[in-house]
Amino acid sequence: MRRALKMVVDPVSCAGEGLCAELFPERITLDPWGYPIVSDEPLTPQLMEHARRAVDMCPHLAIHVMDAPVRVPTPTRRGGDGPGPEPTRAEARIVAQLRGGGPRR
Repeated sequence: MRRALKMVVDPVSCAGEGLCAELFPERITLDPWGYPIVSDEPLTPQLMEHARRAVDMCPHLAIHVMDAPVRVPTPTRRGGDGPGPEPTRAEARIVAQLRGGGPRR
């Protein structure tokens, strides 16, 4: 499994001051309440300096750079970029229950 550096936010520590988004707008945006929304894209070497600055300047130490697994697209039955394989019956039942449309036990 491939790994890459990604940014994560500790939502408990974050106070929503927005400094991180000012320092690193390439990967961090703010929600309507001022809390960061971090891109799930891996950090490139060109962006590491900006990411480290945002981490170092966070007044609540809520932003971190972590080594994380990278999702690799799985091949589909149809080939190309179409949707993945059909869900199993068990998976379809779980999705239906989560959406409120299936039987509950």
